[in-house]
Amino acid sequence: MKRKTYPKEFKEQIICEVGEIGNLTQVAKRHEIAPSTVHNWLQNTNHKAWELTPSSAKKIASYIPSPKEFKQLENENGKLKEILGEKDLEIAILRDLVKKVNPGYLKRLK
Repeated sequence: MKRKTYPKEFKEQIICEVGEIGNLTQVAKRHEIAPSTVHNWLQNTNHKAWELTPSSAKKIASYIPSPKEFKQLENENGKLKEILGEKDLEIAILRDLVKKVNPGYLKRLK
């Protein structure tokens, strides 16, 4: 028995349809394809590099973190902002120090 090959565009269309509907078996029956074949296509697309994936298949649902995750992200963001502020202050202090010790050096920095 000869294997049937499908064009890449058709496979991408089926994969997008499965993503939209959410029921692999229903999509496979509608197009008269074995569900295992569609499942294999889905598995193969999950292993492709992001750059090689067509834009039509890159539809991403927005991620909404839970309140606990959101609070953790806010805390981490606050800590990172504080570290960044400290580093900026440290750089400003060091530049002032260089300016006082060696005024000609500052011209070379710019």
